[in-house]
Amino acid sequence: MARALLSDIDLLSRLVAFDSTSANSNRPIADFICDYLERPGIRVERLRAADPDAVGDKLNLAVFVGPEVEARQRQGLLLSGHMDVVPATEPQWQSDPFTLLDDGERLIGRGACDMKGFDAIAINAAAEAAQRPLVHPLVLVLTYDEEVGTVGAHDFAQTWPVDRPLPRRAIIGEPTSLAVVRMHKGHAKLRATFTGREAHSGYPHLGTSAVEPAARAITALGALRDSLEHESGPNAEHFPEVPFVALNVGTVNGGSAVNVIPAQCTLEIGIRVLPGMEAVPVLARAKHAIEHATSGGPVPTTRVAVEVVVLDDSPPLLTPEDVDLYRHLCALRGQQQTASVSYATDAGWLQRCGLDCLIFGPGTIEVAHKPNESIPKGELREGGAMFRDLVARYCG
Repeated sequence: MARALLSDIDLLSRLVAFDSTSANSNRPIADFICDYLERPGIRVERLRAADPDAVGDKLNLAVFVGPEVEARQRQGLLLSGHMDVVPATEPQWQSDPFTLLDDGERLIGRGACDMKGFDAIAINAAAEAAQRPLVHPLVLVLTYDEEVGTVGAHDFAQTWPVDRPLPRRAIIGEPTSLAVVRMHKGHAKLRATFTGREAHSGYPHLGTSAVEPAARAITALGALRDSLEHESGPNAEHFPEVPFVALNVGTVNGGSAVNVIPAQCTLEIGIRVLPGMEAVPVLARAKHAIEHATSGGPVPTTRVAVEVVVLDDSPPLLTPEDVDLYRHLCALRGQQQTASVSYATDAGWLQRCGLDCLIFGPGTIEVAHKPNESIPKGELREGGAMFRDLVARYCG
């Protein structure tokens, strides 16, 4: 017998209770979702990570309701969310992060906004849709490890069979306060590792500092950042606050003690390209800046090894303005201007499956990843009603 349907809030409470921090396996929350959706008319596929040695015991879920996707028209609707959350270790939490708290106006808990509120809506929309015959299919794609580089979506896009079409209309339910977003920046990450030779600082001639060439690389990357800020790029007008490629030296780690010549130093660099751009040329410029900066100076290059690797590359999103789903949602919301966001999402990879992706969901990104993360109850209700209407409109 199928388990009873929960309200969106009660289902959100169950989802928040899983500590699905990206460092953990997502199998417990995925198993719960599969069990909840074990109903007549629903087909659930567990898609194990292509490289479990690299990411651990992780899986994506693909959920199908209604008829098969017709290959030529690809009608229906695809809804996508991620199951992982960021850590909840901040001391400012005023309640248990993994117990949903209702304060009257808001629902508070890690992931309530980003993005288990949407997940609850989408899962329940699928369960309810299975109770009636659909004209066109409804598909859910629930991914792992979005928070650490859209890893699950990349895995899905790389491994989903090309002969299994998906509905072309797709919504990724990241929190946008129910604004309709058709473009976002990408986010690529580099790691530069400098390796020298450790020695006692009283005998500096016996060692080679890895920190000093790293410092020169940071200066060179700062100059590249300044250059990028003065370069024009596609769709810059839709990002008025940061209308350029943004480069950030995010972490610097090196050395072990003040009296030891440091043998190693590591930099991690983030680069956010505009929609319509590829990250590869900018990554190449960053690598060149690092290597050029460390080829000179007082430390010969033969004594310091420099390795630069790309950690991940979440692509930007760009969906045409004339997509019918975009026009429909904008009309519903009374939105007349293009909305954009500067963070990357799973949509960057999912669009490579031939999907017209939009970012649209309840909650605001301003409270995501913060202590006492929350979603307004009214917005969860409004979003729930809207998504059920969308399923009725596009799936029948």
